[in-house]
Amino acid sequence: MKIPFSPPDISEKEIEYVSEALHSGWITTGPRVKQLEENLAAFIGTKRAVCLNSQTACAEMALRLLGIGPGDEVITCAYTYTASASVIDHVGATIKLVDCQKDSLEMDYDALKNAITEKTKAIIPVDLAGIPCNYDRILQIVNDKKDLFTPCKEEGLAGRLQKSLGRVAVLADGAHALGASYKGKNVGTIADFTAFSFHAVKNLTTGEGGCLSWKSFEDVDDEEIYHQIQLYSLHGQSKDAFTKNKPGAWEYDVEGLWYKCNMTDIMAAIGLAQLERYPQLLEKRKAMIQKYDAAFKPLGIEVLPHYTEEHISSGHLYLTRIPFEHLQKERSGDARRNEIITKMAEAGIACNVHYKPLPLLSAYQKLGFDIKDYPNAYEHYANEITLPLHTRLTEEETDYIIEQFIKITRDYIS
Repeated sequence: MKIPFSPPDISEKEIEYVSEALHSGWITTGPRVKQLEENLAAFIGTKRAVCLNSQTACAEMALRLLGIGPGDEVITCAYTYTASASVIDHVGATIKLVDCQKDSLEMDYDALKNAITEKTKAIIPVDLAGIPCNYDRILQIVNDKKDLFTPCKEEGLAGRLQKSLGRVAVLADGAHALGASYKGKNVGTIADFTAFSFHAVKNLTTGEGGCLSWKSFEDVDDEEIYHQIQLYSLHGQSKDAFTKNKPGAWEYDVEGLWYKCNMTDIMAAIGLAQLERYPQLLEKRKAMIQKYDAAFKPLGIEVLPHYTEEHISSGHLYLTRIPFEHLQKERSGDARRNEIITKMAEAGIACNVHYKPLPLLSAYQKLGFDIKDYPNAYEHYANEITLPLHTRLTEEETDYIIEQFIKITRDYIS
């Protein structure tokens, strides 16, 4: 067998919708993007949502909406993909990393609390693998630290948003988490802003793409937030191309020297079809995770808790940890982990690692980060293997993955 790690699940419906978009004569930002935004807002449970060309753009726009920049600090977890932190640098703010917990991939909340200073303007928690963070704890922390927070003096939207919050903002990296929920609340309605990813490997894809949702703010209209993101995403132009194309409506203004990160109708056509299929795709992921869990947990292979009384995961990634003997003393688990991945590849199964902690990457080392300061992140990484988990997997392929993974890891488990 040849089992890829995470191919997109594209049906005839997506092909049909894209074909209709191409034949419509309107392929850039237009009616399909607007429809996808409406459908996603309804699915998530917010009044508004904005679709852009990536989760990264969405996360950056949230920071810019809040006026976060030079002199400000933003905290995120060391155990994540670079996009969670790089957006902080994009706006000129200072990246602050905290370690994850010893027994969880969530950030160490005690460390988070201690990291908040007078300069802290936002926290970017990560719903890794589609599992929601402990939002109660995060919101408690930022509320407990209100006395350290001073809103920016800007009189515009950013200043009003910061004053409305009156505390450090919570800007969730929900790249993996569309469809997840925490204590009965959908991810996307809990944090102040949440950025989702529709990249090719995500549960719901538009090829590239992303969505930003937000909670409603006192004294700030949702339409004002939506309009400002539209300006940011299209060069500050007061009218998008679809609006300009209406008879006699050519004239426009440029209100700021801003950015270019809009979604196209071709991308949105894929997303509209994917969203219609999404509840069934989530159920299939859940069934595969439960099958994996039943096979691996009795063997001592550590897996993430996707479905509990407290939260429901989107089931985006299936992370495992192999309990190598003396891992912490020898610090050689990553070499043995790589041997297992190679042997799985030789069996025709593509695996991955999520993630290489940010302080192991040269760009973050140049900023002064050292993995020695994040021991929990290293220990989680050193023996982590991510198995294929996608909705194109057949029962036969899933059984084969289980069989080979058990066979190959048997000699490594202490």
